Amino acid sequence: MDLYEVMRTTAAVREFTDDPLPDDVLHTILENARFAPSGGNRQGTQVVVVRDPATRERLVEITEPGAKRYHAQRAAGETPWNAHAPSRVTDEQVAETQVPASVTEPLRRAPVVLVVCVDLRAVAALDKELDRVGIVGGASVYPLVWNILLAARNEGFGGTITTMAIAEEPALKHLLAIPDPFAVAAVVPLGKPTRQVKRLTRVPVEEMTRLEHWEGGPLLA
Repeated sequence: MDLYEVMRTTAAVREFTDDPLPDDVLHTILENARFAPSGGNRQGTQVVVVRDPATRERLVEITEPGAKRYHAQRAAGETPWNAHAPSRVTDEQVAETQVPASVTEPLRRAPVVLVVCVDLRAVAALDKELDRVGIVGGASVYPLVWNILLAARNEGFGGTITTMAIAEEPALKHLLAIPDPFAVAAVVPLGKPTRQVKRLTRVPVEEMTRLEHWEGGPLLA
């Protein structure tokens, strides 16, 4: 496929057919995705390939607490799990919230689930001393995750980046015997989409650019 077509049509896929994702195709996906950049080219990522139904059922259980809080905050009009404003949602509201099937079923239905981990010793987190949540360390792992989705799209498959389970990372690491100092960056169900999105909706360049300083812009074609 044309590169720009892949970029414009790689959607978040959560509904899968019963088609398998064979090991040789998955290997092709990872073989190409591995060329993603990482800090210092240290390549501190490891991918746990999960197919076992019992393991995935436990993964669903681990996902539910974070998902409950996410959807309770969303129902209250908050931006879920945001790191800027404190939530006003109570624990009682969280406990009463039902997790939509769209959150858990991909973990059951996809033929394979990838758990992408990163070695914290290989990450340059230049923002770790700032008075805010750290995000810079993700530069050493999320390009790989996105490359996986682009490569999957090129092979006729799809998936989505999920992070709900990471709210319960100790349980997730115990389940998969992930050692310290590795952190979990994403849980990615992959499979054959039930339908392929032809066009995605995103804000135009003019709404996301500012020339020279925050009051400048936009960049025009």
